[in-house]
Amino acid sequence: MFAWIAENIATIIICLVLLLIVAAILYSMARDRKKGKSSCGGGCQGCPMSGSCHKH
Repeated sequence: MFAWIAENIATIIICLVLLLIVAAILYSMARDRKKGKSSCGGGCQGCPMSGSCHKH
């Protein structure tokens, strides 16, 4: 078991770093959604989805 870990330590570390990055992105998106921020970044004039993404 320890030999397998030693042989694959680089892959394990890369996977853990990627997992942390994805978790941070998801946390940030959830926090922004709670605050009512939109992910589109544009204005709502003429947007067909403006009624569903922003609560007025």
